[in-house]
Amino acid sequence: MEPSKDVSRLIEIMAALRNPETGCPWDIVQNFETIKPYTVEEAYEVADAIERNDMDDLCEELGDLLLQVVFHSRMAEEAGEFSFGDVVHAVTRKMIRRHPHVFAVSDAQTPDQVKLQWDEIKRQEKAERAERRARRGLTADATDRHLGSVQRSFPALTEALKIQERAAKVGFDWSEAAPILDKIEEEIGELREALASNEQEKVADELGDLIFAVVNIGRHVKADPENALRGTNTKFRRRFGYIEDRLKAEGRTLGGATLDEMEALWQEAKGKV
Repeated sequence: MEPSKDVSRLIEIMAALRNPETGCPWDIVQNFETIKPYTVEEAYEVADAIERNDMDDLCEELGDLLLQVVFHSRMAEEAGEFSFGDVVHAVTRKMIRRHPHVFAVSDAQTPDQVKLQWDEIKRQEKAERAERRARRGLTADATDRHLGSVQRSFPALTEALKIQERAAKVGFDWSEAAPILDKIEEEIGELREALASNEQEKVADELGDLIFAVVNIGRHVKADPENALRGTNTKFRRRFGYIEDRLKAEGRTLGGATLDEMEALWQEAKGKV
């Protein structure tokens, strides 16, 4: 079998890997749950390649992510649920339906009008999904509630942001950013009290409340908390690397430096990297 730019070759490869008699022993025994962590990991690796502006890595990581889609689709096909073709059909149908201003007739001309139109179409699709579930005899669950569309599998910061965005759509939101700063101060006070009580469960609970409030201020000032934290992580890596390099140049190691020495180099790094 030869490589190809045609996605059908990837589908053929996955079918061969999953063949119960001649396939790969590892691939054969996988299921949705065992593959799920790899799917999430590949999405993160795509994001990492983008942040590093590494187009070679991005090409490869997008391929790895596509493989995950094909893998899940193959397992679903084996179970008689749907195939890769059904996945493509569903997403193309969705994109055409959600862009009537491009593929049909619509009065939506501005980005804000397009966003309102998109939300209304999503609302209609949600109602249709509920009808399909009812026809299949499936009972309503948490996904049918207003916050149900926010996946619990998101990273916690992203989940918090999307929960807040969904709540804001029905008016459950701060009118401006300033009061959220007061809320953050309040949460810091409650965290101090929890720390004083030395109750670990309460400390964790109050810490979560504080982070949730910080996410909220990020949303109001249009600074995505996940991206903001990633930026800070990158900055920390860079500055910490500066400390390590400076010590190494002196023939020393991180473990052999005092906190005061590392702090001095950290302050030095802030002006250079």
